[in-house]
Amino acid sequence: MQVERGARGALGARACRVETGLATLLSSILPDNPFYAAKLAGLSPDSDLAGIPFTLKQELIDDQIAHPPYGTNLTYPLHRYTRFCQTSATTTGTPMRWLDTPESWDWMIGNWVRVYQAAGVGAGDRIFFAFSFGPFLGFWVGFEAATRVGCLAIPGGGMRSAARLRTIIENAATVLCCTPTYAIRLAEVAEEENIDLSASKVRTLIVAGEPGGSVPATRSHISKLWQGARVVDHHGMTEIGPVSYGCFKRAGVLHVIEDSYIAEVIDPLTGRPVPRGVAGELVLTNLGRLGSPLIRYRTSDIVRAVAEARCECGTRDLALNGGILGRTDDMLVVRGVNVYPSAVENILRGFEAVSEYRVEIQNHRTLPELSIQVEPAAAHAQDSTLTHRLEAALTNAFALRRRLSLPSKRDSLARPGSSRLSHSRDQLSSVFGTQRKSHLSFAGYLFQSGFSAASRGCCLAYFSLPVARYACSAGAVRNSWAPYSDASSICPLPVRLR
Repeated sequence: MQVERGARGALGARACRVETGLATLLSSILPDNPFYAAKLAGLSPDSDLAGIPFTLKQELIDDQIAHPPYGTNLTYPLHRYTRFCQTSATTTGTPMRWLDTPESWDWMIGNWVRVYQAAGVGAGDRIFFAFSFGPFLGFWVGFEAATRVGCLAIPGGGMRSAARLRTIIENAATVLCCTPTYAIRLAEVAEEENIDLSASKVRTLIVAGEPGGSVPATRSHISKLWQGARVVDHHGMTEIGPVSYGCFKRAGVLHVIEDSYIAEVIDPLTGRPVPRGVAGELVLTNLGRLGSPLIRYRTSDIVRAVAEARCECGTRDLALNGGILGRTDDMLVVRGVNVYPSAVENILRGFEAVSEYRVEIQNHRTLPELSIQVEPAAAHAQDSTLTHRLEAALTNAFALRRRLSLPSKRDSLARPGSSRLSHSRDQLSSVFGTQRKSHLSFAGYLFQSGFSAASRGCCLAYFSLPVARYACSAGAVRNSWAPYSDASSICPLPVRLR
């Protein structure tokens, strides 16, 4: 009974916080923000959250096209804004541009401070940012937040992987910030360049940009490569801000910073809330980015909130089990079975014999076909049982029976920094297919999770399944991620295919 009263009390406190936060936000931006003044016409600051319409990315894109270059989602006169960021290319081929005031930027720095605190990072730590420092938000805010908590912030922009590794070791960096795949790539480069990672002082990796940090097998793999360092996940978006921090008690759990966000989990088809424990789409309202706010923004991220109101770590911040499970536009229905990219990754990364893999969807037949290409590690190139073991693991996980086959062509999958890659859209089209073809890979993952000349001569294994498309709405556009260059390292190039 005491537990039930405590849970009810927590829910009541959360509802009060949501109501107060929303009213304050609406009072702060209306009627000065033209975008929301028009969108929320007729609503008052004391309106219920459920009565406010969702904000869709396409609305923001259309607004910036109609009112270039920044759109109308600006609460203040343009001279108040001092920061510029932009997303990767959208369906129109044009990125979304985002402006921030000093106050909004400071709010985001505060969120990143929370990320560091949860990761046990503080004064005296030396953080290396393996980040291109391009125009997208990325680790820009994290870099500035590092100085606020008393860390030495070491930029890694404009450097190749080997140079970054030497900088990490020579400066005794204790924390590394990068994407999960780039953490793996750095370890591979260390082996290729005979750089001894045991000389590294890195004890914590904060990873973002891809779901891998909350995938158990990937997290374990990265930790092993980095001499047992702890791997902490985090996620955010250029247009919404830094959203979550990794739970220090439960690996694989992300907490939404609910002091800064109103978080909802909805059914992507109906728009209605789903019970805790049920996967749904994450919807966010940022409460402190008043200069360019987003209200009930449909992120397209699939998450599953844990049932317990209070986490083992003591917080009541919304806990997302498994972090970001996938995207509403890349979840696949394979013979009635929901298949998420993170689930596939968890299986494949659990095999030491798997060096890299690639997931593709190709429209060769009436139904699209899902293919997984696997590159064996050099030490397992002659493992005749690998095909059978992978087939069995995938079949058991998804209750689907299909055989793996080995193609006659011998090659290795592309890794970041390969000279065989190009960034031009025309050249990428030759790899991914044109806009008219359904040839894409799981969003949020690199189309080719790596290129290694080291594994030349190893066969690729293909696992094929006919799949049915899943989309949250008619005409939804899927994402496909191209490999990224060594110089831009953690900036995957998106190619959006219909």
